[in-house]
Amino acid sequence: MSTRVAATAAGSVVTGSMTMEHAAALLAQGAVALAQGKTAFDLSGVTAIDSSGLAVLFGWQRAAKAQGKDIAIVNPPHNLRSLADVYDVSGLLALS
Repeated sequence: MSTRVAATAAGSVVTGSMTMEHAAALLAQGAVALAQGKTAFDLSGVTAIDSSGLAVLFGWQRAAKAQGKDIAIVNPPHNLRSLADVYDVSGLLALS
């Protein structure tokens, strides 16, 4: 499975690994999705995530704010919630 952000009718689906190896590409792909009006990111297809994945989410959030938009993170994996709790940033992410 390749790591990517793919547009859907409801938003964007993220698949693969949200780790340092893929962070730059995911950040860029998410920016494209935001430019297309896709503000919901479904993470149900994410197979692994580390602190770089958190950085990607915050990058998407900053890009959306610059466009006057808010993002929604849908179906976050359990380990994302755990990482956000460890770094005490859960309240800064729109996790649903």
